[in-house]
Amino acid sequence: MTGLGEVVLDHGSGAKLSGELISFVVDTLGEVYVGEMEDSAMLSVPAGRIAMTTDSFVADPPFFGNGDIGKISVCGTVNDLAVVGARPLYLTLGMILETGLPMARVHQVCTSIRETALEAGVQIVCGDTKVVRKGEVDQIYLNTAGIGVFERAPLRMRDVRPGDRVILSGPIGNHTVHLLSIREGLGFEQRVLSDCAPLNGLMDALLTTVGDGVVHSVRDVTRGGLAAVLHEYARASGHAVRFEQNRLPIQFETVMATDMLGINAIHAANEGCLCLFVDPAAEQDVLAVLRSHKYGAEATTIGEVTEDADPLVLMRGADGRDSVVEELQGAELPRLC
Repeated sequence: MTGLGEVVLDHGSGAKLSGELISFVVDTLGEVYVGEMEDSAMLSVPAGRIAMTTDSFVADPPFFGNGDIGKISVCGTVNDLAVVGARPLYLTLGMILETGLPMARVHQVCTSIRETALEAGVQIVCGDTKVVRKGEVDQIYLNTAGIGVFERAPLRMRDVRPGDRVILSGPIGNHTVHLLSIREGLGFEQRVLSDCAPLNGLMDALLTTVGDGVVHSVRDVTRGGLAAVLHEYARASGHAVRFEQNRLPIQFETVMATDMLGINAIHAANEGCLCLFVDPAAEQDVLAVLRSHKYGAEATTIGEVTEDADPLVLMRGADGRDSVVEELQGAELPRLC
């Protein structure tokens, strides 16, 4: 994509160059953009309850080995809708661009958004662009909001109960290690790839196969990592959640990298991992469905919700002893997503 130039402040002026930038973005998004250039999108949704969410993305670095901030922005919002049991339909797209950003990079991001939206089966219905002076953002920030519809009962945290099995759909820590390896020059990025993926297809296959009442609640394991998710559920349920350390799905190279960096994979951000709370009678059925899908091939049970009426997160070590996993007060890791 040579000859495209760079983003300049006048691309955000609201005048001719702004129109050219918007046309460039819309043309690159192609068939996933269905807006009409009105001040609001006018949408048709099936009657009944809808789900809506929004998220902002400030990934560092915004461009990495097997993805970029555009892919993350679609996956993050689609996955937030999917884990509550909704079918994602529509996304908005807000872009904040730094002066001097090559237009080829804007094209790359919009291409990733188009490809990921096509895979997820969602459409971009409206958007916005802003251009700021150099140094006021790190190349590009994105915001997406999403709307989905419920075709089955919503999945809620309040439905988690003692005895529920805790299942992870895949390895943890890979997204964090991949991005940190690029930033710090560690050399792991070729062997440890980001897990960024749209998971609504996996969720739909699971819920359609196992039926209602089997999967009680789901979270995508993003900022704060697995530990943050388990603390959230411990508080919501009023019961301790225990996981087994030696059952955590962690790639060998990820273990090496986290040990080198002095971080714990249970606090690492992910962009393509689900944590599911499942009726124990259906544990094997759930695992079978997850493992039959490309994004759930390494699904494994890691623990359970206990009868203990104390909202703790417990880690059972190889010696069979439980230790309390403290909740982090702040960020153990630098900005990643």
